[in-house]
Parts: sequence; C-alpha cells; structure tokens
Amino acid sequence: MIDKTAKIPILILVFIHLFNPFAVLAAESSHMPVISIIIDDIGYRSIDDRNALALPGPITFAVMPHAPNVASFTRLAATSGKDIILHLPMEAVEQKKNRFLGPGGLTRSMNEVQFIATLIYDLRSVPNIIGVNNHMGSLLSTDKEKIGWLMDYLHSKKVFYIDSVTTGHSVAAYAAINSDVPYLRRDVFLDNSTDPVAINAQFDELIRMARQNGSAIAIGHPHPETIEVLAKKLGNLAEYGVRLVSVKSLISEQGNTMLVKNVSLN
Repeated sequence: MIDKTAKIPILILVFIHLFNPFAVLAAESSHMPVISIIIDDIGYRSIDDRNALALPGPITFAVMPHAPNVASFTRLAATSGKDIILHLPMEAVEQKKNRFLGPGGLTRSMNEVQFIATLIYDLRSVPNIIGVNNHMGSLLSTDKEKIGWLMDYLHSKKVFYIDSVTTGHSVAAYAAINSDVPYLRRDVFLDNSTDPVAINAQFDELIRMARQNGSAIAIGHPHPETIEVLAKKLGNLAEYGVRLVSVKSLISEQGNTMLVKNVSLN
C-alpha cells in the first residue's frame, strides 16, 4: 500500500519543475535577441585601450599588428577573459587613407608570396587571436584573388573572419564559403561620428537590428565618447530585451548559415 503522504514531496517537485521562475527566466533569456560588439584599432592608445578593456561583458578586441602596446594589452585581455582578434590592415580605395594602414598592410600590388608572408607576419604579431577582421580594405576586399588567398590561409589556421564591410562590393563572403572559413559581417558602426548623441543613435540601431534579425554585430573604437556610451548602455541591456554575447559564440552558432542560403558562388 502506497503512503499517500509520500506523494506530497513528489507533487512539490513537479510544481517546482514546471513553475520554477528561474527556469522560466533562463528559457526566456536563451531566446532573447543577441548583440556582439567589437572594439577596433587597439594597440596605440594605452589609456583609451585599457578603459575599453574595462567595459563589462564578452566584448571582443581587434588589435592592430605590430602596434606598440600589443604585448601589454593582450596580457591584460587574457587576464580579463576577453577575446582577441587581429585587426588586419587592408588597402583602401582612397589612397590618402592608406597612410593609416600601419605596418603589415596587405595591398593589391603584392604577389602571392609577398601577400602570405605579410599575413603570417601580422598573425604572429598578436598573441592568442581567435579570428580576424579587416582594418579599412575598401579596395582589397573587392579583389577575388587576394581575398581567396587570405581565406585559404585563415582556413589552415582555423580562425574565423568578420567582414567590417568597408565597401558594398566586398567578396569576403564568397571567399569564406569557398574556403570553409567561419564568417559573419558587421551590421552597425557605432562611432563614425564621435558625437555621443550619434553614438547613442547607432546603439539604438544595433538593438533594432538585433530584434529584427535575432542578432547583430557592432564595431566601435576606443574613443572616450564611445566607451562612455557603452558603459551606460551595457549596464542596462535588460531594458532593451537583448543579451550581449561574444563574437566567438555568435559565429559558432550562426556563422555562414544565412550566407549559404543567400550567396551564389557562380
């Protein structure tokens, strides 16, 4: 004969399992739209870079190759558990902009040996990278041959690529699919203008795109104005109904999936 009183604890456990508010919150959280944020141009402004590193959450930092503060920054980033990618300099259409390439720039005039040697030199200059995004590159990103070389090498090193989308004619998506390189693209630039009003508006656009598409990626820079806006916004993400996730996490879940459906390789 079953002791009827023994059923009470079982019923309580069932009730907790079905109506546990923490389980409900966790389920809701897992279905929230997500955002990822990359901070570019790291390695030249020590104070600004460190202020950026203090931002909360899994923000990714794109470090310039051969920059003077690479070693110190990457050590701090590792201690803070932050992800590092290489901010790879690539030739721009406007020649006057190419003075900002810095050392290790990839250009269309390079042959394959020069190109790969420079790429290896750049990759080795930044410790612990898990991916790459482009610095400038409005010209090189349109060159199928050169971007093909890039993606083939990145595939061999098992790192992902985030297209900064500095041109509407980038062929990086096609090349990434051909070379089986995990790939996503930037949705929003946060700080083309460093006016805090404009940065706030761009952050709101990031939220709108994440809600519309399920996820969105923003790129910003270690400007004091950008850091100030992000410090405030990231502390109130629950109000926007989104979660901040790492680029690594986002690309492992979504990399290339939309592209395979929408990009023709012919």
